[in-house]
Amino acid sequence: MAPDRGPKSPTQGSSYQAISSADESRPHASQTNGDEDNIEEENEQRQDVKQFLVDRAESDTNFTTRGVLVGLGIGIIICFSNTYFGLQTGWVSGMAMPASLLGFAFFRSIRGVLKYPFTPVENVLVQTVAGAVGTMPLGVGCVGVLPALNFLLKPSDNGPIDLSLGKLVIWSVGICFLGVFVAVPLRKEVIIREKLRFPSGTATALMIGVLHGERERTADSKVSADNRRSMSSEDSDNRLAADDRPPATQPGVSGDETEDEADGRNDWKSKIILLTVAFAASAVYTLASFFIPQIHDIPIIGLYLANHWLWTFNPSPAYIGQGIIMGCATSTHMLFGAVLGWGLLSPLAKKNGWAPGEVDDWEHGSKGWIVWVSLAIMLADSVVNIGWLVLRPLIYYGPQWMASARDKFHRGDIRSAVTPKAIYSRLQDSETSTDLAHLNSDHSQEHSSRSFDRAKTGVEDLPEPDAPPEHLVSNRVVFGGFIISIALTVAGVHIAFPNIIPIWATFLSILFSLVLSLMGVRALGETDLNPVSGISKLTQLAFAAFIPRSSPNAITINLIAGAISESAALQAGDMMQDLKAGHLLGASPAAQFWGQLIGSFVGAIVSALVYKLYTNVYTIPGGLFQVPTGFVWYFTARLVTGRGLPPMAWQFAIAAGVVWAIITAVRIYGRETWWAKFVPGGIAVAVGMYNVPSFTLARTIGGFVSAYWVGFKKREEETVVVLASGLILGEGVVSILNLALASLKVPHL
Repeated sequence: MAPDRGPKSPTQGSSYQAISSADESRPHASQTNGDEDNIEEENEQRQDVKQFLVDRAESDTNFTTRGVLVGLGIGIIICFSNTYFGLQTGWVSGMAMPASLLGFAFFRSIRGVLKYPFTPVENVLVQTVAGAVGTMPLGVGCVGVLPALNFLLKPSDNGPIDLSLGKLVIWSVGICFLGVFVAVPLRKEVIIREKLRFPSGTATALMIGVLHGERERTADSKVSADNRRSMSSEDSDNRLAADDRPPATQPGVSGDETEDEADGRNDWKSKIILLTVAFAASAVYTLASFFIPQIHDIPIIGLYLANHWLWTFNPSPAYIGQGIIMGCATSTHMLFGAVLGWGLLSPLAKKNGWAPGEVDDWEHGSKGWIVWVSLAIMLADSVVNIGWLVLRPLIYYGPQWMASARDKFHRGDIRSAVTPKAIYSRLQDSETSTDLAHLNSDHSQEHSSRSFDRAKTGVEDLPEPDAPPEHLVSNRVVFGGFIISIALTVAGVHIAFPNIIPIWATFLSILFSLVLSLMGVRALGETDLNPVSGISKLTQLAFAAFIPRSSPNAITINLIAGAISESAALQAGDMMQDLKAGHLLGASPAAQFWGQLIGSFVGAIVSALVYKLYTNVYTIPGGLFQVPTGFVWYFTARLVTGRGLPPMAWQFAIAAGVVWAIITAVRIYGRETWWAKFVPGGIAVAVGMYNVPSFTLARTIGGFVSAYWVGFKKREEETVVVLASGLILGEGVVSILNLALASLKVPHL
């Protein structure tokens, strides 16, 4: 959900992330003894980390009633906010960092009455629960699929379908758990073995560590051999001193305040002040905008462009905040999409009669016409990116696997050569552990540089130490829960939409969601981008091959299948970010798992209620709530099922798809280069095209603010993220008041 904002600078919590080894070459014989000592030290530190994880996982604060309740409260606020912004532009954020900051501020403010201190692992629980609740409007389709079914589906497609509140709750609860049970078994692979960075989860861990005065006490800061190499001996001494300090000076325990705690206290106070000021400013604007709605559309580049081509500016602080979180590159690509769509293609379609209606008309105007082009760009970007996710392991590890397989064939070990486990043999630690133990047990001269190399590689490739087994989610719970979640999904779909989607199609959509969720989690771990939009569109594209176009329910089935995939991918990615933060801080994975389940259940019910509130009070689509994502879903279903494209739309769509497939391939090829950020990303361009320019202009301003602070001023990114969070939450929270005013029909200009 959060875009990739590039690698963090060394000052932004380098101890939380592994740094690529600066020297992977074979050591000279004269270096071997010293390097062997380093390996021994690293092994000792691995043991320290194991103890760190044990101590943290054993804490009673990993799962508390108060932590769950506070997380639910924060999550409900985020849920309202995400529904509000989702119906406007389709944008939803998990808000993990502000959730942890708000949780810390709340418990800090009542610390005098607490029976036990608020700890980092309890903060992890708070933000896990809050994120599960807050992202559920997207997870259950309240910002896209449900508006498409409710308001856009035509009678010829057996629509519209307006679910009652009861059926909406059943649907929401039915699909809200599948992604959780997909994520749990992936944790060991992508976090412990492959050590994917999950930037947002890492940044959240950094913030929690700083808030609690624990800048260095994380699992990853000790495990990473490369980080240790990058630290000076003075840093190492400081860390040992911090770890060995007496209990009276540990965070959350009474006693003299340490330097780290003082820094953390000042840091969180400054961030709370910034969050409060931003919240207040955004709240004032939002309340004023209810009484003066004209400020949503300011004609800053002239009345002609505003009245005829929708080029206005919405000075919403929340959209500026969204641009800050997206970053300069993404928001600039969105601006490029707005210029391409609304500055070039929209006038072209209007002038040539391909879109003869009013520009603002989704059905006959150029607003709807350019959506087809944006869909082609989005699909091309998704296919190429996900295709690369599939091909890359074959390209990188295929030769290694083939060599290993040939060797085993020659030895007659055919069975192990073709098993799935052999493909991941590089991740297994049996041989490296043996080499490591052998090296540690004997320091004689017979250890050549060759054996040292094997041991050195073993240290770097070993999986990270994990939480104690009793604090992991058992295989029995995962398997049983997975079966139950599938049953709930099937039941939810067929109770909410009886006699519409065949049972085999439901199971097929679940299968698609599992495979695509795996790809989404990997993409999220490496780039901080969870391609849920692309995943849902690929499911829609694939389902067009299975459901006959002649079926009267073809579009409805297509929408439901895509919704199931998007839900699973979103939940799996959201939980994986939380699990990464929890691992870095030593939180119990089992506690996070149960917190996620509680949050998902509550979030599903709250999302259904909030969606019904908004759709009953406001005219949708219309006014402030254009539900562009709903149109994207509906138009995608029409596109892949061959239903009524406007004149020349398919020609331009094909051309745009081909061009962006090439552009995306170039972007992937140069992903590590300085120029990659200047290559427009397909998803960002598509979003800029199907949203009216007023939103994109505000987000672009936010992107420039982020670039100025992080790029030009070289300051920490956390500060502007807190600023952005305040701007978003201020409008999101006061939108609840505006909802009440609208329901009471309070007059406005």
